[in-house]
Amino acid sequence: MSREKLIAKDLLSIKAVFFRPDEPFTWASGIKSPVYCDNRLTLTSPEVRNDVENGLAEIVREVYPECEVLMGTSTAGIAHAAIVGHIMGLPMGYVRSSAKDHGRGNQIEGRLEPGQKVVVIEDLISTGGSVLDVVKVLREAGAEVLGVASIFTYGMKKGLDRMAEADVKNVSLTNFDVIAEVAAESGYIRKEDVARLIAFRNNPADESWIGA
Repeated sequence: MSREKLIAKDLLSIKAVFFRPDEPFTWASGIKSPVYCDNRLTLTSPEVRNDVENGLAEIVREVYPECEVLMGTSTAGIAHAAIVGHIMGLPMGYVRSSAKDHGRGNQIEGRLEPGQKVVVIEDLISTGGSVLDVVKVLREAGAEVLGVASIFTYGMKKGLDRMAEADVKNVSLTNFDVIAEVAAESGYIRKEDVARLIAFRNNPADESWIGA
């Protein structure tokens, strides 16, 4: 079984990714979505957590072999960066969403020297905004950001375009298309729902997939 399918099965099994095409969830942005994603649930499932963290370590070894430091996104990527750092024997830190208003006012937590080669650990990528903010902070601090290793990506055009524009590479353990396929194969959703899910992924603002 491929790594993408294994992780897809894992996420579905603990309902970290939960499909509900007939009763859409509403995101904070107001967008109606057929999928709910909470990869924090991987942390409370030791077997799935093992697959995820070893998978992220494999990505770093295979794709970013020059990596010197792991940096987690705040807050979801912090635990994953810490565990992967432990597995790989690498230094780890994280980037706050904004600088602290007390103490030393840090936005980057952990030691980071200018010129160090960094991989960002993220749990989920949709439009790419939050992870690109982290990359910007690290670059401004003098880091060489090799790229991102993430658990799951929607593969939305807006996210892909923004990542490409910022010259940021991302490699995910699994993606929306694979999870939709595995969900249909496993009976979580009907096979005919896959096209509706892909229609959402291709254009989240178009709600014509609802009730289709």
